[in-house]
Amino acid sequence: MSTQNELLSDHAYDGIQEYDNPLPGWWKWLFVLTCVFAALYWVYFHSGVDGRGIHAEYDRHLGEVMVQRFGEIGVLEPNEQTILKAMYDPAFEKYRKVGEATYKTNCVQCHGIAGEGGVGPNMTDNYYKSIKGLEDIVSVIQNGAANGAMPPWKNRFSHPNIAILTAAYIASLRGTNVAGGKAAEGTEISPWPKYEAK
Repeated sequence: MSTQNELLSDHAYDGIQEYDNPLPGWWKWLFVLTCVFAALYWVYFHSGVDGRGIHAEYDRHLGEVMVQRFGEIGVLEPNEQTILKAMYDPAFEKYRKVGEATYKTNCVQCHGIAGEGGVGPNMTDNYYKSIKGLEDIVSVIQNGAANGAMPPWKNRFSHPNIAILTAAYIASLRGTNVAGGKAAEGTEISPWPKYEAK
């Protein structure tokens, strides 16, 4: 059996001498296996192979969520009747919140919290620069306008319905004429068509 003196190491700090007490073997092997796992993990997830990264996994999960979220209404067509339905049909009430939340997350920086305008035009009056009808709102959201001043959002939204529901929310702001809104820009256009439930 070893004596205390034999267990002492040659290291001494501030008058305190250390025991020669090595780490257990299982602990060392755990460290080695962790390093091997980290190398394999990096090769698998960060080597640039499509479909393996965290972004691809996020997109897969997001796609599943969007199928669940919009499963009841399916994929909407970006036309006038669909936008009117999204604006007024009681069955779309919970989906209107998606459009409002998307607007308040992505659009307020340029168009203001209530659509009153700022960098971008006022959306609460009857004057528009790039819009003649309801379906044009979807086109502007997806493809941008004003030579890039309004950026395209089609690649940023995880589902095509989001642009349509956002367009419905934006269209609903028309006529609210928020106090202190930006001066009118563009030309005055005809009122939105009446919605007739089918």
